Amino acid sequence: MKKISSFLLLLLVAVMSFGQINMADSTVQVIGYWDKLEKQTYLITNESYKIRGADTTARKFSSYEVDVTIIDSTENTYTIEWLYKNVKPDAADSVMLRIAKLSEGMRVVITTDELGVFKDVENWEEIRDSIASALVVLKAEYGALPNIDAVINQVKNLYSSKAAIEGGAVKDISQFYTFHGLKYGLGEELTGQIQLANLYGGEPFDTDVSILLDEINADDDNAVFRMWQNVNTQQLTDATYGYLKDMAAATKSPIPPRNKFPEVSNEIRTAARIHGPSGWIIYSIETREVMAEDSMNVEERVIEIL
Repeated sequence: MKKISSFLLLLLVAVMSFGQINMADSTVQVIGYWDKLEKQTYLITNESYKIRGADTTARKFSSYEVDVTIIDSTENTYTIEWLYKNVKPDAADSVMLRIAKLSEGMRVVITTDELGVFKDVENWEEIRDSIASALVVLKAEYGALPNIDAVINQVKNLYSSKAAIEGGAVKDISQFYTFHGLKYGLGEELTGQIQLANLYGGEPFDTDVSILLDEINADDDNAVFRMWQNVNTQQLTDATYGYLKDMAAATKSPIPPRNKFPEVSNEIRTAARIHGPSGWIIYSIETREVMAEDSMNVEERVIEIL
């Protein structure tokens, strides 16, 4: 009897250790198996630069840490707190430095479904009001600077509503839960179209998406996933031109007519290594490339567990 019990125990441990990784049919389903009050800390780094021809310019690098804590769980949902700390911005300008530090100590409470699929930001009003109050103080201190209103309004708009916060202000959270919920077959590419938030305001962009399970590492209980997103070029170009036209009017700067404005493209590539049994991210990288004529702006965000 003891031998049978031991065998069953070993079998149960083996099944649990592989969790969502099924080597029999080379599939992986990404599900969050998280306990209440469980916490992981992540280092998040952001790098941006511009490429024109063979030259790379305007390189910036910043980092921060975030404590991700499961504060509640039910049969159908997880409630998760993201607490931002140790913000280290790359900004020599005092105004931009203050703006970059607005996230220090910020608490973002989100919900996911039972699989770990991101649903919404619960405390968006608290975040909106906190940012708005900080911007009032900032404007009082730097109100005499040229274009300060445009800069402050741009930040305020990013946090102005639930949709704005979820679509643009918490990009790292969206990246974190990109692959949760679906079942993937090794080497099988999933394709479709989604709506991507328009950070200029207005209707979201049509975006073509491809997702791939690239690797299964059974010995280490993890898998590697990749995603490619291509934003509708005409919609993006129209939105970009409209935004720049409004900025030009506010600053009394010239802007070319629409038919002379170059097309703008945006490709987003995301990859993540995810722990199979728990659904925690081990490492994730997202690269955004925005191209116009011979110039490309690159933004790269890396999330890694500490």
